[in-house]
Amino acid sequence: MNKPFLMQTLPALLLATLLLAGCASTPVPVVEPLKPQTTTLPQSPLPPLPTGAVHVNGIAAIVNDSIITFHEVRREAEPLIAAKEKQGLLDDKARSDLRKMVLNSLIEKRLTEQKVKELGIKISAEEIRQAIEDVKRQNHNMTDEQLQEALKKQGYTLAQYEEQIRQQLERLRLVTLEVRSKVYVSPKEVEDYYAAHKSQYTGDEQFRARHIFIKIDEKAPAAQIQKAMAKALDLLYKARSGKNFADLARTYSDDPAAQKDGGDLGTFKRGEMLPELEKALLPLKPGEVGDLVSTPSGLHIIKLEAEIPGQVKPFQTVKAEIEDHLYRVKQDERFTQWMKDLRAKASIEIKDGAGLI
Repeated sequence: MNKPFLMQTLPALLLATLLLAGCASTPVPVVEPLKPQTTTLPQSPLPPLPTGAVHVNGIAAIVNDSIITFHEVRREAEPLIAAKEKQGLLDDKARSDLRKMVLNSLIEKRLTEQKVKELGIKISAEEIRQAIEDVKRQNHNMTDEQLQEALKKQGYTLAQYEEQIRQQLERLRLVTLEVRSKVYVSPKEVEDYYAAHKSQYTGDEQFRARHIFIKIDEKAPAAQIQKAMAKALDLLYKARSGKNFADLARTYSDDPAAQKDGGDLGTFKRGEMLPELEKALLPLKPGEVGDLVSTPSGLHIIKLEAEIPGQVKPFQTVKAEIEDHLYRVKQDERFTQWMKDLRAKASIEIKDGAGLI
């Protein structure tokens, strides 16, 4: 199924800008962008820079007829490096690797910009205006003044913001033309995936149980606690000897509801029961009575009535989910190949020292 063009109204950087500025309490829903599959940069031996020396500026790479400067790479890499440094996860190699990753990302950005120009992709002023209106609406209908104030706090002008949106919409339209429009998932592929992965679409197993509850006040005298313990052990013996468990619960349980339901706990999945009771219940087979269980409120005798295997979800209920999954996989694969082909046809020269920016 071919997917329609999806507009991502807010670049990730500016989304973060608005949130940090406090103009939105929840993130703006955006289309998840395709994740470029980065290509490892050439690992040619490079002489190390003198201790403390850095490239102030210069050419890091040439992509066809466009240059990428050391300044651009440092500017993009600094937030990533700062975040890693705060986590204590950065050494010289990791710092160099981050800068190489940023350089590689900038190379791919240049290639897409050049392809946008080659194909004559244009974004109209009206499209940019509508994108900004979407952002304002999704951020609790913020006003123009609130938007501009949020951008100002982070050092952006409205004109810069509009340019960011224009560039992103151009890239998204390019990806739609070159990648998304050429991805197709057939009904048979969806059916075959379902047949081969049914275990992924099986519901959780369920358990049905009963219990007998003997209340114990932790502040009660020792004699009273011993009496309650003796009562519980006697009931446990009777339950394991074949006495009707529901009748025992109706007669002796301190749970008021037991007089009506015979201690029925209902049906539940793993994780939905008190941990102490679940731990005692899971090893049991249907019909078995577990060991005495102590909880802060008292003592429990628990019986597993039935174990209900998880049921496979009908194909129609998961069809759209599978189709979306397969579409994303194919889309990522096609994008990776498209970018690889784009790089192969381009003239890319990475300057000496670029890996040690």
